Amino acid sequence: MGKRSARRRLREDIQEPPAKVRALFSGGSGWSPHDRDDRERSYTRHVRPCSDNQRKLLEAIDKRNLVVAAGPAGTGKTYLAIAKAVEALDDGKVGRIMLSRPAVEAGESLGYLPGALEDKLAPYLRPLYDALSDRLGNKRLKTLLAEGTIEIAPVAYMRGRTLNNAFIVIDEAQNCTYGQLKMLLTRLGWHSTMVMTGDPDQTDLLPGLSGLAQVADRLSTLDDIAVIRLDDRDIVRHPLVAAMLTVL
Repeated sequence: MGKRSARRRLREDIQEPPAKVRALFSGGSGWSPHDRDDRERSYTRHVRPCSDNQRKLLEAIDKRNLVVAAGPAGTGKTYLAIAKAVEALDDGKVGRIMLSRPAVEAGESLGYLPGALEDKLAPYLRPLYDALSDRLGNKRLKTLLAEGTIEIAPVAYMRGRTLNNAFIVIDEAQNCTYGQLKMLLTRLGWHSTMVMTGDPDQTDLLPGLSGLAQVADRLSTLDDIAVIRLDDRDIVRHPLVAAMLTVL
């Protein structure tokens, strides 16, 4: 009897919550980890614009086969373009995604990089992998890359290609010359959409070599091509980014 009573008392003690344990976040006026930012951060299949110019960009991608998005860093140009590319692939509107980016270093030379061609190009193409991974997940991204459904290539290897039934994203176009951009634009094939993104004010080429501003000005005269210009009001990174760009 003594052992049974002891076990019963032990079970009752376990069921009763200790007096010193309390909820960390209660429904009262205490601190909450969500107080500083109430924006929705959960994953959504269809991205939503955070500004009027971002809305114009998304609408232009849906209506035009060629879109040029020019604006400062942090305005979501690359992310929105890749999100729309993944959306088009999932909906069966295109059969593959082609991403291209110039292999240009930001003001410093890394010298010789060891490994195969993919290893040498990986540091330059990392931003594209990050955006794709965010939309697809690492496992599915690796599968689509292995199948060739998603292809990431530097600008130097785009000559002579015709991209049919594809969604093409040309990223960091400010680091391309006028001739390179002309070559890239003429890769557009049947049933394809191309989005070219870049910041004309942050080129890593020598002064006067970047062709993005000139190409955007010339293409803006064509009715079937949309040129969307974003500004510091469209920046969705840290608020200090917009403040810095007004003085730098």
